[in-house]
Amino acid sequence: MPSSSSAVSDSGRPVPPSLWRDGDFRSLWLGQTASQLGEQSSLVVLPLFAVLTLHAGAGEVGVLRAVGQAPVLLLSLFAGAWVDRWRTRTLMVLTDAGRALALGAAAVAGLLGGLGLPALLAVAFAAGALSVFFDVAYQASLVRLVGRDQLVRGNSALEGSRSAAQTGGPALGGALVSVLSAPVAAAVSAVCFALSFVSIRRIGRREAVPERSAGPPRIRGRIHEGLRFVARDTLLRTVCLASAAFQFFFAAVMTVYLLFLPRDLHLSGAAVGLALAATGPGALLGSLLAARLPSRWGHGAVLVSAAAIGDGVFLFVPALHGACAVTVPALLTVDFVFGALGQLVNVTVMAVRQTVTPDAMQGRAAATITFVGMGLTPLGSLLGGVLADEWGTRTSLLLAAAGMLLSPALMALSPLARLGRTLPAPPQAPVPSA
Repeated sequence: MPSSSSAVSDSGRPVPPSLWRDGDFRSLWLGQTASQLGEQSSLVVLPLFAVLTLHAGAGEVGVLRAVGQAPVLLLSLFAGAWVDRWRTRTLMVLTDAGRALALGAAAVAGLLGGLGLPALLAVAFAAGALSVFFDVAYQASLVRLVGRDQLVRGNSALEGSRSAAQTGGPALGGALVSVLSAPVAAAVSAVCFALSFVSIRRIGRREAVPERSAGPPRIRGRIHEGLRFVARDTLLRTVCLASAAFQFFFAAVMTVYLLFLPRDLHLSGAAVGLALAATGPGALLGSLLAARLPSRWGHGAVLVSAAAIGDGVFLFVPALHGACAVTVPALLTVDFVFGALGQLVNVTVMAVRQTVTPDAMQGRAAATITFVGMGLTPLGSLLGGVLADEWGTRTSLLLAAAGMLLSPALMALSPLARLGRTLPAPPQAPVPSA
């Protein structure tokens, strides 16, 4: 149940007690931060493990990334319904334990020389599946842990640590692979999950088990209701299609990118991690821009222009040659611009979604867009590997980066592009159940 520790003044306005004085919130924040650090570092460690330790080819790296991303397609909608029926603390500690064991086993097997690609694929799938459940659970956990008057500050702290992990995780993973080895880097990711397990277990506040009167048919009906609502709303449908196009081609870009940087540009693991980490500071700038630009220039204009420039900047990457002194600053610039404008698009799209969606449909609308948007990433990763095998990394990177421009094109041709400085109100009532 939410905390009752938040005070309210005589005027009815909330008094802002510090969440950092709440030991249970600190445990959630520390655990979520450690978990995100482990998750983000493993996204770099596992492909580099395959490339540098197992000498995997482009197609095999594509398969590895696709297997790790497949749980988003297979489990995200189910995870949303499942989290609503169980204590989030229980789910988080179980998923932390599972990921720690999976990455720890991979590290030990790698150090002993007994880890092959099939086992690494199994580790990637297990870590991806458990991460889907953890990420849904920690967001639901905050609502049950703190008062509603503290949600803004709580989300700000959690999302701030997630952005920091997106910056530090790839850099940490790449540096450990470069300085030590891929198995040691995997072991550090396992330690991060173990720390998250310990921290979240310390949450002492009793969380009530949500009512379970709805059986599986009811859960399926609620999932269908969310899918139908998004499909019928013109703006949300466009967001879904644009997100799917972006995620599909971005997955292909990243598969080729992780091959292009060490093999064609001859960058070390630390340099790869540094380049990827530049998206983090960019994302912080994008968050600041999102608070000002849509209300000044209009939501539609900001969405289309930011997506076109942010996605288009990757077209410059295949042209890079030469020494690290030239290529690394150029990559830092590309990733910083992409991070800033990508975050600007993400925050603006979230504002549109939250504004046009009734309160009763918020969770299912978010899950549906995530499911559709992220569901094509495994196929995109496979495409990137196939293209790199057939046409080489430079040509493949150019084609995949050009494909990312389909996303702003879809937005430009839709009513989304015509949104002004104010957003339309949501329907008065949620769509009725099927």
